[in-house]
Amino acid sequence: MKSEDILNNKAKNNSVKENISYNAIGSFSNPIKSDSLEQTRRQTMNRLFSAQRNANIVQDTSELLRDVNKAIYASEHFAQLFYSLHGVLNTHDTINFTALGICNKNSNCVDIRLLDKIGASYKTKILLQSADSIIADAILNKQYQYSSSSDFLKISFLKKSQVLIFPLIVGKKCLGVYIVGHEGSNINSHKDIYSIIAKTFALLIYNEKLDEQVSANSDVDILTNLANHKAFQEELAARLKVAKQNEEKLSICLFDILNISKINRDFGHAKGDEVIKAVANKIAENNRNTDFAGRYAGDKIAIIMPNADVEEARYVAEYLIYTTSCIYIDDVGPVKVSAGIATYPDASIDQEKLLILAEQAMCISKSKCYENGSSVVITAQDSDFWNDDALKSFAEILIRRHAQVGINIEDKLISTFHDDKNISNQHLLEVVTSLASTIDAKDTYTKGHSASVSRYSEALARALNLPEAEVERIKLGGLLHDIGKIGISENILRKPTMLTDEEWEVMKQHPTIGADKVLAPNESLKDLIPMVKYHHEHYDGTGYPMGLKGEEIPLSARIVSIADAFHALISDRPYRKGLSVSKACEILKMGANVQWDKELVRQFVQIAPSLSTSV
Repeated sequence: MKSEDILNNKAKNNSVKENISYNAIGSFSNPIKSDSLEQTRRQTMNRLFSAQRNANIVQDTSELLRDVNKAIYASEHFAQLFYSLHGVLNTHDTINFTALGICNKNSNCVDIRLLDKIGASYKTKILLQSADSIIADAILNKQYQYSSSSDFLKISFLKKSQVLIFPLIVGKKCLGVYIVGHEGSNINSHKDIYSIIAKTFALLIYNEKLDEQVSANSDVDILTNLANHKAFQEELAARLKVAKQNEEKLSICLFDILNISKINRDFGHAKGDEVIKAVANKIAENNRNTDFAGRYAGDKIAIIMPNADVEEARYVAEYLIYTTSCIYIDDVGPVKVSAGIATYPDASIDQEKLLILAEQAMCISKSKCYENGSSVVITAQDSDFWNDDALKSFAEILIRRHAQVGINIEDKLISTFHDDKNISNQHLLEVVTSLASTIDAKDTYTKGHSASVSRYSEALARALNLPEAEVERIKLGGLLHDIGKIGISENILRKPTMLTDEEWEVMKQHPTIGADKVLAPNESLKDLIPMVKYHHEHYDGTGYPMGLKGEEIPLSARIVSIADAFHALISDRPYRKGLSVSKACEILKMGANVQWDKELVRQFVQIAPSLSTSV
């Protein structure tokens, strides 16, 4: 071969190497790599990427299934499972909310409890006969449903979501629905898992309803082997009748296990049940032969003590507290109980009121146990029964026992306050503070509201240079301005959405309830009535309850009205964040001579920035 040919071949080979080398980082095609090879490489990379992505999806689904399974096995009942699974889905998935709806045959509707992404809880109802209801379709047709919007739930402040609705089916029955609100395009990625969850809820709800039916036909509580609540009430009615005929005393004692909620939370409901059962067994073993014990509710054990006055009942209760204190539960330690007593006919002759008084005494006993660490028996006839804790416990009991309580509140339970004829200023302040604390106990959304309104009212009264005695009266009136809410249903007070017309009419009764039912019977509190009764009157006459106008509204009520509105504006609510002081003042000025006295508004906005705005 000629030398020049050899050189040309070397040049060609070098050119090929340069092209190959450049192609590794450049954009030119490789002359020795065909298009089919490049396509094969890309397909291989795509398969590898797809396999990795699928592996991630499988792993995520596997972890979700694992945590769902754990939650199912750890939950004792469907309500507990609902909250647990919401947390699991919220951790693994892009849900906006989950909801559980149970069919209510009595009202022909579905009662829905919903938890959103941040854990806020909502309630709503869907009528089953509604023709355009997707919920009704899911239940009546027993078929899964999809909705591109969550508007049908009619819950304000709920983030718009795509929705999956799964009927809760057992056999041929549909017990309700399980609902998942989702965001993003992968709404169906865990559809099968949601379906499994719905089937689990259906079985749990069905079994619990079956247990309730069995229990309803029995007089024995399954856990404690004592009389159940129904049997206890029937026995109490019969024994009260005998006590009345024989003119004998009869005492009721309620025992409550301390820290049972913490035990359930820390060690599980099975451990809590173990504690309740141990206490019930100990009480049954050491009870008098003539007494009758039953499981009153949850962790409460009740005893009927015939022919026992308050002191004899106290002696028995103290002995039973001692015997239960000897119980030691693994992991939990020693057990403590509180005890409250009410005696017929000394405390009341009415069965329902006797039980309320016994429960109130038990609540005060529990409070004292937490304070000093030792159990103490409280009776409805103790001299300090109506102290600062009394009305707090009263409000809590009303909430639990009378969800729909109206204006006919239990006058007997606050009558002790009304018996004070010559009340000292200090005692008056204690009474007013105790009364105000009932509203904080019942209306937790406005906790601290009464104290703040009192402080703002006092500040405005001083800015007006009113006499000191009048300032003090206005201060107390501000503290009690909402006391009438003690007679308003908790469902209305704590409703996170707008009230219906009917609910609003009930809410508008609270000024009259506070004035006529709580304050009027006590001579020492009558001076506070104008602020309680008229603080919702409007300057233009459009307010309630009397429709007073202008200066027909007492000055003290006009002052409290402004303080009340200001604190409501700057406070956080479930449906909005609190406004700034400047914005709240602007709203007050806009309402001057319409809702509020213009001159009082002018005075208040001057001092508002200097007031503490913490809520």
